[in-house]
Amino acid sequence: MVSGDGFNEETALQAAEALTGVLARRTHRRKVMGQEVLVPGQLGDALKLPQLINRLKSRQQRQRDRAVEEFGTLWETLSHATRDQVWRQLGWYDPRELSWEDKRSNRRPAPPDS
Repeated sequence: MVSGDGFNEETALQAAEALTGVLARRTHRRKVMGQEVLVPGQLGDALKLPQLINRLKSRQQRQRDRAVEEFGTLWETLSHATRDQVWRQLGWYDPRELSWEDKRSNRRPAPPDS
């Protein structure tokens, strides 16, 4: 899987867009004119993800590099549960966490005891 310093422009953009969706799916109950209403989460806007995504799509390399760095810093502050949701949405995984039977695992069998 990708660590905070292992993002490139493409993976940072994919993760940022997925994170936007994950954060938007979180809902909050609010009372509007006496009735309870579910309101979509606004944490993505508070973290300025739309602006970050725009900079990741920028034509200027300097803007994209700075946005990748900022996203890496943001990624490190996210909870493990939020990161897992983003990983699952993108189909990313950590090969070290896979079982032996999983076909995606790159592990080799342990040598037999002598």
